Amino acid sequence: MKKLVFRYLILLSCLQCGSNTGGKQPTTFPNEKEVDQQAEHGVVTGADQLDIVLSRIESKNVALVVNYTAVVGKTHLADTLKTYGIHIRKILSPEHGFRGTATAGEHVKDGFDSKTGLPVVSLYGENRKPTPAQLKDIDVVIFDIQDVGVRFFTYIGTLHYVMEACAENGKKLIVLDRPNPNAGYIDGPVLLPEFKSFIGMHPVPVVHGLTIGEFAQMINGEGWLEGKEKCELEVITLKNWNHNDEYILPIKPSPNLPNQQAVKLYPSICFFEGTPLSLGRGTLIPFQIIGHPDLKNMPFQFTPQDIEGMSINPPQENKVCYGLDLRTVDVPRKIALHYLIEMYNAFPDKEKFFVPHFARWAGNNLLAQQIKGGLSEDEIRKSWQEDLTRYKEMRKKYLLYP
Repeated sequence: MKKLVFRYLILLSCLQCGSNTGGKQPTTFPNEKEVDQQAEHGVVTGADQLDIVLSRIESKNVALVVNYTAVVGKTHLADTLKTYGIHIRKILSPEHGFRGTATAGEHVKDGFDSKTGLPVVSLYGENRKPTPAQLKDIDVVIFDIQDVGVRFFTYIGTLHYVMEACAENGKKLIVLDRPNPNAGYIDGPVLLPEFKSFIGMHPVPVVHGLTIGEFAQMINGEGWLEGKEKCELEVITLKNWNHNDEYILPIKPSPNLPNQQAVKLYPSICFFEGTPLSLGRGTLIPFQIIGHPDLKNMPFQFTPQDIEGMSINPPQENKVCYGLDLRTVDVPRKIALHYLIEMYNAFPDKEKFFVPHFARWAGNNLLAQQIKGGLSEDEIRKSWQEDLTRYKEMRKKYLLYP
């Protein structure tokens, strides 16, 4: 195994000069200095532990559930494993696609990866759960996707369906863990079962405080899979990381979360997806600005437009929006409801502010009523506390890190 790792280091030095992410949009966060400093502190992801990964999959038929964030150094996991002759049979592709070129919500098509020649099977098109036929020739499935620790993010929905398919078809799942950049706190309303959807499949708060590996253990342990089945699961755990560490993502986790500020703001302002307001989709600074054409008294303006690889037909397309610029605000380790309350109070037609699917983002039908009723942020937050206390106690059983 040591010889294999040595061989990998030689190959990596040859491969990492070029980009392996595909598409026209850059995937590296702009603050490379912070990322380099972080690497010096020795955070080791599951994918970085190649000796362990290779020992689990040698001579096996492998499926990878990955997108462009599944990297080892600067090389994609699929490209890395192919250099060892690992039998990768297919890529199972989530939202945004394997190489990260699909926009949010866009169906991902089956096809072939032009770089590796591997078949790519969409899990964000005709089916979100791998079928028995798609897993028939597979011995082990590897899941490696960078999560952001927020209930809305669809990759934990993909994880759920992959675990369910593995349980039903007798396949082992290996999760290569990665740090959660929003792991330092737990906050928000806990989702009620009647509001379950692909943007909220589990009874967890908006910010759940778990890595993807810990979340997989919770899905198994709480019997959330269909029929309360359990998936044969192994998590390749992180080294030199804990939940309170500030972690700067080396690659943007989706096309519309282009930097660390957007990742931090995401839990607080993604609620606006359930309103007519724009969150900057169709600009180069999405999830860092909020606005609408009818908020003409607001100090900041922007105009959403189509951007290939990021946003097609964004909300309020080609309309001048007025609102707030959040690019330089300090983001506390808690959900900031005051943006939602402020925009609701400023919106001229309040009957049209909350669209019907807002409840899916909130996880309940209460939050909209609380804001309409004029409750303060503190009063709303108090209504979450009992559920959060129960969740935090349950969460303790599945923690892999301090």
